[in-house]
Amino acid sequence: MVDATRNLAVRVSSAGERAIRSGHPWIFDGAIESVSYDAPSGTLAVIFDRRRRFLAVGLYDPASPIRIRILHQGSSATIDQTWFEAKFATALTQRLPLIQTSDPARITDGFRLLYGENDGLPGLILDRYADTNVLKLYTPAWIPHLPALLPGLTQTENGPLAAVGPTRRLVLRLNRSTQNQVDLLNGLSDGQILHGPPLEGPVIFRENGLLFEAEPVAGQKTGFFLDQRENRAKVEELVAQEGGRWDVLNVFAYTGGFSLYAARGGASRVVSLDISAPALAAAECNFALNQPDPRVAEARHEILAADAFTALAQMAESGRRFHMVIVDPPAFAKRQDEVERAMNAYTKLAHLALGVLRPGGTLVMASCSSRVTADMFFEAIHAAAQVARRPLQEIARTGHPLDHPVGFAEGAYLKCLFAVAA
Repeated sequence: MVDATRNLAVRVSSAGERAIRSGHPWIFDGAIESVSYDAPSGTLAVIFDRRRRFLAVGLYDPASPIRIRILHQGSSATIDQTWFEAKFATALTQRLPLIQTSDPARITDGFRLLYGENDGLPGLILDRYADTNVLKLYTPAWIPHLPALLPGLTQTENGPLAAVGPTRRLVLRLNRSTQNQVDLLNGLSDGQILHGPPLEGPVIFRENGLLFEAEPVAGQKTGFFLDQRENRAKVEELVAQEGGRWDVLNVFAYTGGFSLYAARGGASRVVSLDISAPALAAAECNFALNQPDPRVAEARHEILAADAFTALAQMAESGRRFHMVIVDPPAFAKRQDEVERAMNAYTKLAHLALGVLRPGGTLVMASCSSRVTADMFFEAIHAAAQVARRPLQEIARTGHPLDHPVGFAEGAYLKCLFAVAA
């Protein structure tokens, strides 16, 4: 159990000092030179340089290669409820343009309020779906600090997050590694309701005026992929610019986010391709929610439960072609030794997508693999296009949206290419 009155004194290597002074939020185990005692997970670690001067304070995690997650550096600080709530308020201020809009077509109440390291809270994410907040922890080091965190995450009036409106409930999500460290969880579990009434089914939220279902208790991530909001809107814009009537293929469609935006843009037919039948069922539910919009109602939505690589090859062979093909696969490279395989997969997907894209059609390809850099990804797509003799004219390269800021190199994972193929 963490002793709140006893901090851990830590000395780090010269490389560790440089990392801290450069603003990096992680100190790895190899950079630790000495600790004052055998501290449990979640202990506040006070880091000193070789001259015994204060460097930083962070969360100690003795079981993780990321041994310390930096909360504050440069000058001393008291890490308590007041400190956390100041962090929450700063993060919310940066997101106000998302929240404060009067345009019905842009009303959004599903977004990321706190983005871990990039908002100075490493290993902690807070997503909001309508009146439900979802707290996801990527380290058990946060568990002892929940009493200081929860007031600011649940206050409905005068709290640091009050501008987003009342919070009816708070759901706890834990990544797999944290779930497995049961002895450090103080009886908590993934999907537990920390505040408010239990959930009876999915939460319905709005994104740019469209309605979506999220599954905060059991869905992937925190229930939805909020990071693609701006890219989904770009798809709608491109379809609408061409006067609609396009056939659009959405590969790795999951619950149909890109598909629904294409439909509202005026697409005559949208095919959602995913290997998961439950995800496609959710996509159909999302289309049903938006039937009052005549553009969505007029679009023909077709679902196809199949492996993406196999289905694309079969479509190409059968001669089926689309005006726009969207490819948004899961992360192919979660470890460095998977990067080469990931690059091969992206190259193959680009080639297959071009095989079902009409001449002059629009290719949209995204990657969420942080170990694959943007340059590597874009170069691979262009190389595949050259091999296919379908050179690309770029429309746009995009990265992270407003609510997913990038505060350090490893925090940049999302990249997307919009291009017209010859």
